[in-house]
Amino acid sequence: MEGKIGKFFDSVGNFFSGGDHIPWCDSDIVAGCEREVAEAEKGSSDTLKSECIMRLSWALVHSKRPEDVQRGIAMLEASLSGSGSPLQTREKIYLLAVGYYRSGDYSKSRQLIDRCLEIAPDWRQASTLKKTIEDKITKDGVIGIGIAATAVGLLAGGIAAALSRKN
Repeated sequence: MEGKIGKFFDSVGNFFSGGDHIPWCDSDIVAGCEREVAEAEKGSSDTLKSECIMRLSWALVHSKRPEDVQRGIAMLEASLSGSGSPLQTREKIYLLAVGYYRSGDYSKSRQLIDRCLEIAPDWRQASTLKKTIEDKITKDGVIGIGIAATAVGLLAGGIAAALSRKN
């Protein structure tokens, strides 16, 4: 019984904390990836440059800093048209979905993750992100309904109080 109660409180806590399972990236990793890209630009092969840019894009969209996430989204969108292989395109679309999720654009994130799942329907990482996005949309809707109901309740209470004072 205690286990069930503990799970209940954990799930309620996760609901309100907005916890997801997408990793975060700190600024040290972003800085390291930026140095790696700068070094690769000095004369490395195009393949190495591309790999370094993908690592930097991954770090940026997983960053806790919103400006990094926006920069990662811009980099990925700029490089998407020049993607070589379908695998690389899929990875970029997935990272874009992560970036849009992190920036709060859940509908754009869901559209992109659906594209990923069209390319690779059995991709567990994409399926997990899709569930995370849908849970976030549902949670935001429930909270929005709660806020609206509270506002209506306060308004009705105020009207009732005003009417009772008149009598």
